[in-house]
Amino acid sequence: MNILITGSSGFLGRHLSVFLEQKGHNVTKLNSSNVDLTNQQSCENIPKINYNQIYHLAAWTRAGDFCEHHQGDQWIINQLINTNILNWWKCNCPTAKMIAFGTSASYSKNYELEESNYMLGLPLDKYYSYAMSKRMLLSGLQSLQNQFSMNYSYFVPSTIYGPNYHNDGRQLHFIYDIIRKILDFKYLKKEIYLWGDGNQERELIYINDVIECVTSLSNITSNKIINIGSGEAISINNFAKMCCNIIGVDYANVKYDINGFVGNKSKVLNNKLMKLLYNDELINIQNGLEATIIWYEQNNYKSS
Repeated sequence: MNILITGSSGFLGRHLSVFLEQKGHNVTKLNSSNVDLTNQQSCENIPKINYNQIYHLAAWTRAGDFCEHHQGDQWIINQLINTNILNWWKCNCPTAKMIAFGTSASYSKNYELEESNYMLGLPLDKYYSYAMSKRMLLSGLQSLQNQFSMNYSYFVPSTIYGPNYHNDGRQLHFIYDIIRKILDFKYLKKEIYLWGDGNQERELIYINDVIECVTSLSNITSNKIINIGSGEAISINNFAKMCCNIIGVDYANVKYDINGFVGNKSKVLNNKLMKLLYNDELINIQNGLEATIIWYEQNNYKSS
């Protein structure tokens, strides 16, 4: 197949590109260095190919409290990105299937995190702008499908982790922050302070699981929103204990900064629809953390 990927230089985009190329597909990779999706004219630089699928991963966001401090910029930039790629899709390649990604941050804390509730209520204030831009992306997909019968799949993943995450010093997703701080203690003797009280719960899904699940489901479903997650709630302190055991650090050295950024107290996606449609086993959390820690340690610290 001919496949177009936006956001190809991101964590998911890099892994997905390799996976699809290894499957023998012809993959065209877009990122900010070759096509600026905030500029409609720049979209004319997208290679004119009869694409079968378009994976839309591009978004302007980062982990931690980034969303809270860039709400106006996030709204404008992400609206431009989404509007321009959907308009290009409609005008240039309407028979291609659009495979787009939402965010679990779009869910309101007042509803169960299941697909039918994705557009209900208000997201947390800290994520409001980014979360609403992702809801508008889904609205755009639905509108194009309703008027022009263009097909899409819309996936909402929980926090994705695994090796080969970005390594450029920017703020990290929580699991990499935990890993980095514990390794800093091991190698640099820095004290370990994690944000919150440790009781907040999170869900992880391994990068390979996301790719295999999404590429499988995108071939058998259309015009649906599907959560992609393990369905398992694990507290931050238990993540820290697992990482300490793997790294070889006594968990008693972990301290908590109760004034630090926390986000949702608990965030676990309802994955019943995913499990109904996708039967493969997910990678064990222990094995996934071990692979991630080995990569992170080898790329940031002297070999032990």
